[in-house]
Amino acid sequence: MARRLEGKIVIATHNRGKLREMQELLAPYGVEAVSAGDLGLPEPDETGMTFAENAALKAHAAAKAAGLPALADDSGLCVVALDGAPGIFSARWAGPGKDFAHAMRRVEEELARRGATEAEARRAHFVSALVVAWPDGHEELFEGRVFGTLVWPPRGDRGFGYDPMFQPDGHARTFGEMTGDEKHGWGQGEGLSHRARAFSKLAAACLRKDTAAR
Repeated sequence: MARRLEGKIVIATHNRGKLREMQELLAPYGVEAVSAGDLGLPEPDETGMTFAENAALKAHAAAKAAGLPALADDSGLCVVALDGAPGIFSARWAGPGKDFAHAMRRVEEELARRGATEAEARRAHFVSALVVAWPDGHEELFEGRVFGTLVWPPRGDRGFGYDPMFQPDGHARTFGEMTGDEKHGWGQGEGLSHRARAFSKLAAACLRKDTAAR
């Protein structure tokens, strides 16, 4: 049985967009969330070879440093025509300045080099691995994915990262054109985004249902 998560937790991120999404997801459960960045915690080197390994590295480092349960997400864009790239290196494609406009251009340029101009050649999916770690070393892992097609030029200024060029299956708009509630899918089961889908599994296992109210 999964361990329950309640009270105050650390979101192991320095990414404000990711922090905002996690706070929105946790809010209905009455969990207070503070970021590793706000606490001045260092960012550990992401030396893992999978999303799950990198999420675990971040969660355990934050839990140990803060003495609180910590929640970490490692996520990225996997493009079929690019053999799964940028994958776990999705953030690195944005460079030290976290310039995702540059990262999206790089993806588009790589697709163009491979002649991937038609929609069927531009398939991609987002992956999110969520790890909750406790100071005693216990951890829980949850993963979610969402499939779609890459568009160009990017559309919308909502979300963050590669959202403006990712159009999820069954929808006419990109993640960059959707509100947070639309991406989280409140009242729609597991949610739409990869992070919302991973979070729905976490919520079912680790959060108290009787505290959820939305």
